Amino acid sequence: MRLFWSIAKYVSLLAGLLMTTIPIIVVFFASFKTTEEYAQTGPLDPPENWLNIENYVRAFTEGNMLLGFANTAFMVIISVSFAILFGTMIAYVLSRFKFRGSKTILLLFLFATLIPAVTTQVATFQIINDLGLFNTRWAAIVLFASTDIIAVYIFLQFLDRVPISLDESAMLDGASYWKIFWKIILPQLKPAMATVLIIRGVTIYNDFYIPFLYMPKPDLQVVSTALFRFQGPYGSQWEIICAGVIIVLIPTLIIFVALQKYIYNGFAQSQEK
Repeated sequence: MRLFWSIAKYVSLLAGLLMTTIPIIVVFFASFKTTEEYAQTGPLDPPENWLNIENYVRAFTEGNMLLGFANTAFMVIISVSFAILFGTMIAYVLSRFKFRGSKTILLLFLFATLIPAVTTQVATFQIINDLGLFNTRWAAIVLFASTDIIAVYIFLQFLDRVPISLDESAMLDGASYWKIFWKIILPQLKPAMATVLIIRGVTIYNDFYIPFLYMPKPDLQVVSTALFRFQGPYGSQWEIICAGVIIVLIPTLIIFVALQKYIYNGFAQSQEK
């Protein structure tokens, strides 16, 4: 029986690995194929010419990817900064101040995540439009800057490991709550902030729906909407789209490989009491 469960474990891991890597391999192979070759070969057939980078050149130039990366970077930096600031403040209040309704607030954050976002899009669009933010970068930034229960939960778990005696000592020295937050709490939350930065940043980077809906102007395109240029009513240039997908994937892959230890350490440390 033990051998059976051991085999089942490795088989499931192998199946998960194949399900994750095969789509990426298919896209990678297709990015080097010509239009004729893409139509005549199978998805797992390697390209004839590995030096064919015409698809990458067209995806980068015709898709105006440089503008997309600039708009995406601007949106990610501001949105994540506000999300982390709001998340740390909320966690600080819920962790350090015990008042009636604090648990209700946390439950409301959890409840909000259970509501499908599509059901609130009409009201959300009307609010953004009434604020005059439609067709501006700030429409997506305002929506992305909101914190979520995952970020609050991570910050709360880290705050539980920060002794309250540090706050009390600072108060005896005349420090205000605001100064305690900036001088004591935030430095202790650096690992948690790195974790939220990566998770939230990748989510915003990959999002297509919000930029496509609220930023339709061509000069406001981001990397997720840049590839839409190669899709039309008379057909899609899939080999160029695949090349664009690889281009978009490279920064995410580099950042994740370089900072993956912060994700694992952040979640692991948040579980320690």
